Amino acid sequence: MMNRREFLICTAAGVFSGCRLFDSSDAASGKPVVRFGIVTDIHYADIDPDAKPLGVVGQRFYRESLRKLRDAVEVFNTRGLDFAIELGDLKDNTRGREGTLAHLETIEDCFSRFKGPRYHVAGNHDFDCLTKEEFFERIPNDGKVMPEGYYAFTRGGVKFIVLNACFDSSLKPYSKSNPWNDANVPPHELEWLERELKSADGNVIVFCHQRLDDSAEKNHLIKNAAAVRSIFEKSGKVKAVITGHQHMGAYNIQNGIPYYSLRALVCGTGESANSFAEVAVYKSGAFTVTGWRNAVSVSVGI
Repeated sequence: MMNRREFLICTAAGVFSGCRLFDSSDAASGKPVVRFGIVTDIHYADIDPDAKPLGVVGQRFYRESLRKLRDAVEVFNTRGLDFAIELGDLKDNTRGREGTLAHLETIEDCFSRFKGPRYHVAGNHDFDCLTKEEFFERIPNDGKVMPEGYYAFTRGGVKFIVLNACFDSSLKPYSKSNPWNDANVPPHELEWLERELKSADGNVIVFCHQRLDDSAEKNHLIKNAAAVRSIFEKSGKVKAVITGHQHMGAYNIQNGIPYYSLRALVCGTGESANSFAEVAVYKSGAFTVTGWRNAVSVSVGI
């Protein structure tokens, strides 16, 4: 009989070999230059689940997100990953600042149990009841506060760029009351993005909460996504764009760039209802996503 840890490891979505977790380094000659864990749309709050399903992926079970993230971190810690990143909507709205802050502290403490550097992406629900300053100062990225929510870092020779699209069409940053379906990357951030891509020595992977590819449902798509994609494409360096926001998840390639959207962690109830993944990146820019539970696994360029 398997113990709980063995059960978690051996039930990676769609990846079995005598109960051995698929090792992405087996999929290509040579080993990955960097490996990292991803989770998104955790939406933690100590509140009852939605009364009915929302969209095609079902109800949100807010309290269970604490257990689900704990399971994800437990698996990540067995994998020797270089870092872990959550892709936005770390917590949800509790209709009050103090309660929201308490829930943010609880879920961030859970995420901090990852034994390595961890990073965050700004999501629309992260600013429910909170100013951007209140949120960003409580979610350090590898120990550093990033007060604007966009930043870059390098691991294994790969540059990782984190975008913040939590600005409305007037270019005001989200704060307390947020138009979840009006996301934009402001001009000053686009200029920064161009500089970061120009200075990159090798391959680049981009993280954002909201979707950037045209296969997204319109309300989940960044309003100026075409401008952002144009910058990606002109650089010739972006090997993958990884997002959340639209809870069903998705994968497609647009103008030669793969766009992977991870399924939301918050949706569904019970031990098997979860979603998180490991990404392995190779020197060539090829990569694999190994999904757990309801997360989709993909292989690009292998």
